[in-house]
Amino acid sequence: MLSQLLTVHVEAAVTGLLDELGLPQASPIKVIIEQPSHMEHGDYSTNIAMQLAKILRKPPMHIAKLIQVKLEQDGFIENRVYKIEIVPPGFINLFINWRQWAHHPLAAAEATAGHKVVIEHTSINPNKSAHIGHLRNSCIGDTMVRLLQRVGYQVEVHNYIDDLGNQLADTVVGMLHTPLQKEHVRFGDFCWDIYSAINKEYQVNSKLTEQRSHVLHNLEEGNNNLAWIGMLVAERIVREHIEEMQPFGIDYDLLVWESNIVREGFWSAAFELLQQTSLFYQETEGKLAGCWVLKQPSSTEGSEESEHSADKVLVRSNGILTYTAKDIAYHLWKFGLLKKDFSYTKFAEGLWTTHAAGSREAFGNADIVINVIDHRQEYPQMMVKQALEALGFSEQAAQLRHVSYGVVSLSPGSAAELGIDTTDKKASYAMSGRQGIGIKISNLLDLMEGVVEDKRSDKTGISSRTIAAAAIRYYLLRFNLHTEVVFDLQQATEISGNSGVYLMYSYARAVSLINKAGQELHIVPAVPEDFPEMEKAEYALLRHIANWLDTLTAASRELTPNLICSYAFDLATLFNNFYAVCPILKADDERKKFRVWLTSIFKETLGDALHVLGLPAPDRM
Repeated sequence: MLSQLLTVHVEAAVTGLLDELGLPQASPIKVIIEQPSHMEHGDYSTNIAMQLAKILRKPPMHIAKLIQVKLEQDGFIENRVYKIEIVPPGFINLFINWRQWAHHPLAAAEATAGHKVVIEHTSINPNKSAHIGHLRNSCIGDTMVRLLQRVGYQVEVHNYIDDLGNQLADTVVGMLHTPLQKEHVRFGDFCWDIYSAINKEYQVNSKLTEQRSHVLHNLEEGNNNLAWIGMLVAERIVREHIEEMQPFGIDYDLLVWESNIVREGFWSAAFELLQQTSLFYQETEGKLAGCWVLKQPSSTEGSEESEHSADKVLVRSNGILTYTAKDIAYHLWKFGLLKKDFSYTKFAEGLWTTHAAGSREAFGNADIVINVIDHRQEYPQMMVKQALEALGFSEQAAQLRHVSYGVVSLSPGSAAELGIDTTDKKASYAMSGRQGIGIKISNLLDLMEGVVEDKRSDKTGISSRTIAAAAIRYYLLRFNLHTEVVFDLQQATEISGNSGVYLMYSYARAVSLINKAGQELHIVPAVPEDFPEMEKAEYALLRHIANWLDTLTAASRELTPNLICSYAFDLATLFNNFYAVCPILKADDERKKFRVWLTSIFKETLGDALHVLGLPAPDRM
């Protein structure tokens, strides 16, 4: 990667300069190399001279010139860089030898061989159809998978199925106690209405909530009527969830069922480990009497319980495990820290599931664990990390990363379309499964497909449904992770501007141009021997293409897929500007060959980005 290579050389120059001046480094000097927004300021630039001014007590311009001499002495200027420019108040601007770069492109730095990452995403409660909030999780998670695979990690994808939780219990109670006569094509949609109905019934019939506790106990115990009903409901819903994700290119390696964690002794093994630490104990008095709790290391005796006190409870006084307890056991297994393993069986083509009876397979034993869970679960995730640290697994705790994201809510217009009262004129309206408020994935995809179909004049390319799924996926990915996505039906169904459709169209345009160059002019894309002096649009496009691997590395390090969206949109915009202002197939011969080559490396780069984002790279739209 170009910026990393430049960073290495600038760091070496700085170290050499400090050694000459007899100033040993107390700590490494952090050199930051960036692409200036204005091309006249160079292809890359650093302000390291200004950072060193206080240390060396010299003017930044003087320090910058000393670093320039060091860079020239190591011969680097004769290879990748053809000019170094020093400008006030001390910036070092570097100008790339693009002909040298084109003939010797840099590869992405790959992760250390053998590093295994387990990524958990989706993890929808198996009690009703999935909605767009769930889909944001899945799109982020799947893009993380593709991103880390692209930079060389071995990635294993988990979907955690909470088949012992309150939500499934509520659906089972609803099926047994809430009559519903309404036509449904899908079982998940039937359960959507059942779940909403039982939660409304709870408000007028408080005795029904006792049925929830009864069902929860039976689900956890297993091998009884209610447990089998719960299992059948959950399995049917999970199969529908998997089907709902397929149009978006989302799949998994392993389904991990919460019931297997409990019934096969994984929690018992974790419980034995936790009992060996003083932070895990059973309360004997107060409102948590009888509960097993994991105490915060910073808490002191007699201190008031925090707002998160309920989350500290791992086993309630009635013996029911909290979600966090089971999650701790799951993560000990993920890292290979329990002397136990699941049995596995095939759930679908290419997909395994934990099972009471099955074969032994090579799952788990991760070096790094990444959980894609919305920001509301930040505290329980911290509890899992704390449990690992309390057990002495600090190294694993440091490799547990929570990718949090803002929830999806509804715009006033979309909320009104769903029959929600918007007279209070709020900026957004939360979705609620209990109230039956939300946009189901299947409904959204059908709607978007219709919009795409109506707007297409040429329908001989990829299908409208494929385009629709790509448009929805990109819409949910392009926002900053911590941004609340206020979902608007009208905006989401637009197919112009910063959209997945625009990216795919740009790729197809490049394919068409390259094919035409080959068929009509017999031009095969190849690096030109002599680079012509580039026009501004050519230069801007090539410069941005060179930044792809740096963007890829930054996104994988920071776990921010929206960086890839921003890069891809800017890349497509620069290409379309180049296409508009620079005649390609009608240019003179040398310029023509150069522009066809530039189009081909644009196509390769955008195709790489589309693959990471999980979008098709179509030859024709």
